Amino acid sequence: MLEDCRNARERWGGVTELVDRWLQARQQLIVQYCGLSNNPDFSRTEPLHEQLSSLCEQLLDYVSAGHFEVYEQLMNEAREFDDGGIEVANRVYPKISKTTQEMLAFNDLLEVSEKSEEDMRAMYARVSRLGEIMEERFELEDLLIENLHNAHADQVA
Repeated sequence: MLEDCRNARERWGGVTELVDRWLQARQQLIVQYCGLSNNPDFSRTEPLHEQLSSLCEQLLDYVSAGHFEVYEQLMNEAREFDDGGIEVANRVYPKISKTTQEMLAFNDLLEVSEKSEEDMRAMYARVSRLGEIMEERFELEDLLIENLHNAHADQVA
């Protein structure tokens, strides 16, 4: 049993660190999102575009880390412990994928937008919806973390 415990710690202890780093990136993303002014000066289009571009860059990094690092590790852990986590993931992943598509669409709109006052107004009008999408995604991700990783924390520690 002790050997099994060591193996679990060796195999899954790194997942905790990965998830922790990812959640720190989430916190930075939220701070950056909140830093967008509610009443921006739309005549200053260049700084507004830079703020939105920076947000999108951080957003894409966060989404990519989730899809290509964190989710994969969570799924591996769920398969290993085989206690219903796969079923949870199968219900949640399609919803997360939908938020990914919406986030990518926001980024794509920014890339094709001009830096005109009108375009910046249109992008900022979409920022609120982006916040709702982020909130939905974070709740879904928390559900995955709780069911696919935290449920086994005592077996890994």
